[in-house]
Amino acid sequence: MAMRLVILDRDGVINYDSSEYIKTPDEWLPIPGSLEAIARLNHADYRIIIATNQSGLARGLYDMDALARIHQKMNYLLNEVGGFIDAVFFCPHGPDANCRCRKPAPGLFDDIAARLKIDLQNVPAIGDSLRDIQAAQAVGARPILVRTGNGEEAMLSGKLPKNVPIYADLSAAVDALLQEPTP
Repeated sequence: MAMRLVILDRDGVINYDSSEYIKTPDEWLPIPGSLEAIARLNHADYRIIIATNQSGLARGLYDMDALARIHQKMNYLLNEVGGFIDAVFFCPHGPDANCRCRKPAPGLFDDIAARLKIDLQNVPAIGDSLRDIQAAQAVGARPILVRTGNGEEAMLSGKLPKNVPIYADLSAAVDALLQEPTP
């Protein structure tokens, strides 16, 4: 059986986003239902990978140790509800770095495919911004938008591809995924 995988953005999808950046574990607050949604995917034999831009590192707002502590809190709270993340891939660069890993560039997705030795064709990729959708599309993954975080802004941008499904939040997106027939 092929590996079942879901790629998630972090800020605005799993946890509340902030224009001030998530700099400490105390600032990392899960969106209600998001951790339970990840646990439901785990229990349905999906592997969960996070692909997240973390330009706060380049901006000097927090360091690698703080990012590790934030992810430690996320993993601890997920574990409390019976869920887990298989891996976190992140871009540490700022928007002007012209790197290949900062979404909307597909580098994080390319790295995930290379590390897991799989094709991301049609793999669900859930995000809350236009750049999440564009990065997923660039590698043939199946973009899904949630209205939390920057989702409303992405919907109003007029740039969202017509065929991208939109859900209220991660929990609703996972409900829809789990109702799909198993290939």
